[in-house]
Amino acid sequence: MSVNVNVIETKGIMTKSNLPIGDFSVNPYVGCAFACKYCYASFMKRFTGHDELWGEFVDVKVWPPIKNPGKYAGKEAFIGSVCDAYQPLEKKHGRTRALLEQLQGSGISISILTKSDLVLRDLDLIKTFPNARVSWSVNTLDEGFRRQMDRAASIERRLEAMRQFYEAGVTTVCQLAPIFPGITDVKAIIEAVQGRCNLVWLEDLNLRGDYRARIIEWVHANHPELDGLYRDIYSKRDRSYWAALDDELRTWCAERGLEYLRDDDSHRADFGEPPVVVNYFYHSEVKKSAKG
Repeated sequence: MSVNVNVIETKGIMTKSNLPIGDFSVNPYVGCAFACKYCYASFMKRFTGHDELWGEFVDVKVWPPIKNPGKYAGKEAFIGSVCDAYQPLEKKHGRTRALLEQLQGSGISISILTKSDLVLRDLDLIKTFPNARVSWSVNTLDEGFRRQMDRAASIERRLEAMRQFYEAGVTTVCQLAPIFPGITDVKAIIEAVQGRCNLVWLEDLNLRGDYRARIIEWVHANHPELDGLYRDIYSKRDRSYWAALDDELRTWCAERGLEYLRDDDSHRADFGEPPVVVNYFYHSEVKKSAKG
């Protein structure tokens, strides 16, 4: 599939954020060629002026050099909140590497979320940042399912990149997300990433926006036996599936000596070996409680 690529000039690249994992949200690109069918960031399309479908356009950002990067010391930047900073165009345009080079030595911490192994190119650079963290999205070990959902790197390549960062001493995360009810084998993935990461984050599949119907149609066509389950979860708002999975995983992890936390207790995580498993099924409830 062809991707419409444009180079655009922006006034800056550092955007203040209220996300819980960063003071700044930083996206060197607009849009993402990985075209994940369940991409939560697809809502960004309405702000772009593009008529193409999400995944069929990418704007490459060019910004003025960051002045006085030292002012970001002690802050944290989340790189790739609504795009993948290491999508294929990064090989040619190098905007993510330019960002890292401009911020190097500033004292800012960075958190990167990707589905690519291209991030290995910048391992030595990323290691120079304090408290650097790199996360890979993995929600299946089945390449057939993966190919139907995204155009990103294979699961094997993601896990190998994760291993190399982990062995280099960079905090690594397997973002086991989104979990497809009845499809994603959570336990198999946790077993596969042991010895490759410090943290496993569990996130449920949220269906909203224009991709809700697309995912429901895919499930019906490929797993009609799950129609009732998806109707209960996403039409009737029945949370019992996630509560039962939470209980099951808590017991399973305890039997294997894995620390298992909910997101509101994640500050207690003691990184080491084996990885800490953090459940974010209740993130929306925690946010509501915090606001209250």
